[in-house]
Amino acid sequence: MSKLTKAMRVSQSLCIVLLLLSCGALSAQNQEHRVRNIVLAHGAWADGSGWKGVYDILVKDGYNVSIVQEPETSFKEDVAATKRTLALQDGPCILVAHSYGGAGKRFPSDLSKSGAIKKTADGFTYLDPAQFHEYFAADLSAEQAAFMARSQVPNKADNFKAVITAAAWRSKPSWMLVAGSDRAINPDLERWYATRANSHKVEVSSASHAVYVSRPKEVAALIEQAASHAR
Repeated sequence: MSKLTKAMRVSQSLCIVLLLLSCGALSAQNQEHRVRNIVLAHGAWADGSGWKGVYDILVKDGYNVSIVQEPETSFKEDVAATKRTLALQDGPCILVAHSYGGAGKRFPSDLSKSGAIKKTADGFTYLDPAQFHEYFAADLSAEQAAFMARSQVPNKADNFKAVITAAAWRSKPSWMLVAGSDRAINPDLERWYATRANSHKVEVSSASHAVYVSRPKEVAALIEQAASHAR
């Protein structure tokens, strides 16, 4: 199994579900020589710019941070984009994935029932800009949510059907942040996945699906916790 396959699978079941954020160690480290390289992967209908707040905190704290720009044109191409970024790292790293960025493959909860997911004639999905604020980014300002809605990256519909047969969380440590007010993925489902994977879990009660944008301090703190304890 390649490093990339392991990395994607570390966060697969968490992020499918998640709301959130999951981190997995790609190689052994002890606390005295904590992991310094962080790779951030965005989810569906977004791009890497949403990580700016988290990036700024991590860089200030001395981490080397890289951000994956997934094309969202196919699952295979998104995996390849992650692989290219991982290959640039000098040493072990933590892979941090939000939602589909961790190999998400379905839409549980409110979003799937809302009618907010639209489909283009050529088979890509996007979120209705009129409902983007409510379901994706309720704890951001209307202006910021509107910008995200209008700059969203359409995601190929088939990407959510990707089948991953071996989940690395069964043998790798993982961390998860649950957004308690997520409207895209049910927080109870997120909690269940975290329990199943025996993840180190934190919860932000009023955070939306866009928690990595709205709560960069909490997200960065969890990443740094993972970097300090990864084995």
